[in-house]
Amino acid sequence: MIGYENETIDEFLAQHSADVEEAVRKAAAAEIMPRFRQLAAHEVDQKSGPHDLVTDADRLAEQYLTEALAALLPGSVVVGEEAVHANPVTYEALQGDAPVWIVDPVDGTRQFVHGEDGFCTLVALARRGVLLASWTYAPARDQLATAIRGQGAFLDGERLRSGVPEPGRDLEVATSHPDYTTDDQKRALLGLWTDGVAPRACGSAGLEYLAVARGELDATAFSWEAAWDHAAGILLVEEAGGAHLTRAGEPFRITGGNVLPFTAARDAATARRVVELLSGTA
Repeated sequence: MIGYENETIDEFLAQHSADVEEAVRKAAAAEIMPRFRQLAAHEVDQKSGPHDLVTDADRLAEQYLTEALAALLPGSVVVGEEAVHANPVTYEALQGDAPVWIVDPVDGTRQFVHGEDGFCTLVALARRGVLLASWTYAPARDQLATAIRGQGAFLDGERLRSGVPEPGRDLEVATSHPDYTTDDQKRALLGLWTDGVAPRACGSAGLEYLAVARGELDATAFSWEAAWDHAAGILLVEEAGGAHLTRAGEPFRITGGNVLPFTAARDAATARRVVELLSGTA
């Protein structure tokens, strides 16, 4: 049985990160892509409402990844979106000592259901709230982004560098849809509607993070903290040179308790600027 000291996890990643990539690709090939633009009505359900969809692809891809990832790292646990929906207690594993795989089988389910290619599979490995590695796979676009803490971020093998926004240009910020926020969060997000900022509705969170890491999007402003939506992307942005802050001015914590909304941005200065706007202190 593998141990769980930091150097042992580093050794695991050095030896098996390609195996994780293979598991992610196989899950998409077996359970997601055969259903892309082929979904029947009975394969799509609502969870909390019409904006919160789940499909057979979500459930079966998560089941595939849960089995594959747990087998790769004996003693690890999996926190997956669909398993937590079925049994919220499983989310508490993020607080434990065992390594945790954080899985969103289809991030951007709404886009997937509508036959759009803007969806991805997200996997991150964490322990004690610290993100160690992540995989962001957009199967319809055949793009795979990876990050290992301290080793950089990559897209299809090419190093990602988020860079800094061009001076004098409006900051492009992808934001949560106001219909799915509290009144307080709505007021905070309204701070982005100001000169020098170009807010727009966000799509798949994982792909928005990838856009930040690539320097194609300046920042995000998200009002929810479910770890499966953010873990992979937060590390990807960090390793590309970016930063993340909550409205309290603290780094985002995957274990929860964040003051929302929060931002992930191309650089620290942009993150601070977005938080100032969200906090009304700009």
